[in-house]
This record gives sequence, structure tokens and C-alpha cells, in this order.
Amino acid sequence: VQLQASGGGLVQAGDSLRLSCVASGRTFKTYDMAWFRQAPGKEREFVGSLNYRGRSTSYADSVKGRFTISGDSAKNTVYLQLNSLKPEDTAVYYCAAKFFARNDYDLWGPGTLVTVSS
Repeated sequence: VQLQASGGGLVQAGDSLRLSCVASGRTFKTYDMAWFRQAPGKEREFVGSLNYRGRSTSYADSVKGRFTISGDSAKNTVYLQLNSLKPEDTAVYYCAAKFFARNDYDLWGPGTLVTVSS
């Protein structure tokens, strides 16, 4: 599976963005999908995940209620809707995948930069 994220950009606080991650090479119907982010000078952190059946999501407390992850299996694409953006959401956002039976995310794509100005 190869992953390609897109949709990042420069926005103002309070704005919204939608990130997309296209998975190619193999259907992701048996893969859990997730978004992570890494802010400048900080470690990469979990943002949210969508299980392989597309029915269960999980979010970091810092984004809960503002970000929504969803998937379109027909397009092999997972989305991250970012609403009410804050300057502290500024980071490179990465799409990740793992076979549903595995514990750790081991497939990663290049990130997309989200910059939120105050």
C-alpha cells in the first residue's frame, strides 16, 4: 500500500481544511487508517483513526469535536476534516495505515503541511 496525503495549506484561526489520503497498490478494506501530525520541534502525535470496517473512529483529546475522519472505500481514500483550526494545530500531517490485525501503524505517506495563523 502506498499513501499520498494532500490538502494542506495556510489558513487563519477558525478556518477549516479537508485533508485527503489516497491509498494505492492494494485495497485498504483490511487496513486501519490513521492521521498523525508533527509540529515543529515536537514529536509526532496521534490525531485520529478509522478502523478497517469504516465504522469506528478514535480521536486525540486535543482535536475531539473539531476534527472528523472518514473514508470512501470506493475511492480508497480517507479524509480528515479539520474545523475551528487553532495555531497549535500547525504541523505536518501524515496519513498512516496498518493491517487490521497488527498493533502498530507501519505504512506511512509523505506529509502535508497545515499552517494556522492567529
